[in-house]
Amino acid sequence: MAVGGGVGTLIIVLLVTLLGGDPRTALQQLNDQPGVQRPLTPEEEERKDFVSVVLADTEDVWNRILPEQAGVQYIEPKLVIFAGQVESACGFASAAMGPFYCPNDSQVYIDLEFYDELHQKFGAPGDFAQAYVIAHEVGHHIQHILGLTEKVHSQRGRISEAAYNNLSVRLELQADYLAGVWAHHAQKMKNILDREDIEEALNAAAAIGDDTIQKRSQGYTVPESFTHGTSEQRMRWFRKGWDTGDMRQGDTFSARNL
Repeated sequence: MAVGGGVGTLIIVLLVTLLGGDPRTALQQLNDQPGVQRPLTPEEEERKDFVSVVLADTEDVWNRILPEQAGVQYIEPKLVIFAGQVESACGFASAAMGPFYCPNDSQVYIDLEFYDELHQKFGAPGDFAQAYVIAHEVGHHIQHILGLTEKVHSQRGRISEAAYNNLSVRLELQADYLAGVWAHHAQKMKNILDREDIEEALNAAAAIGDDTIQKRSQGYTVPESFTHGTSEQRMRWFRKGWDTGDMRQGDTFSARNL
């Protein structure tokens, strides 16, 4: 199962459910689409270069921080940049799914079209808003290295849907926290960020909160269906990671109050 993306997928599944359809069928249909990629535009080629630079920066940070704070060697993920559709070890994905991480092949998939949507539809422009999305997916890669992703996914079908959604929220919020930890150490190591950059990241986190997306699409929220966390939660956990720089303080699974 892919993790960490799916803003477009959340909206599609929500609409299917409201219309009386089976959300599992909708997900399967998304995954069954043929993997066709179109050529990148010149603007997307520039964005591709930016994404590659950000990923390299996450590698610089986590190659040092993960052994120091978790006693685990960092294994660098591979990056797949796509526009249109792509095939992964987690199945086919279209632009509707957005950026995601596939633990089956340890690859970060970045949909360049999502950044236009992030800016135009969700009102979250800026280079560091884009960097936050990448860092969030890398956070999922770290969770995979630590075995957390598999622990959560193993509970599917064993517990209620609401309980599983709660675990999914905790997984996503921890990825937000780890993105904040990366930003903290990237600043310490390279002095590349300022207050406006962090505000861009927080704005992006707020824009893709479950409550914000549901209010935009249907006018009300259904908290038990949340899978990524509210805007406030996503902002708060990213900021906590940014403030502390300590991945050990990001145990969302033990937190009583998310």
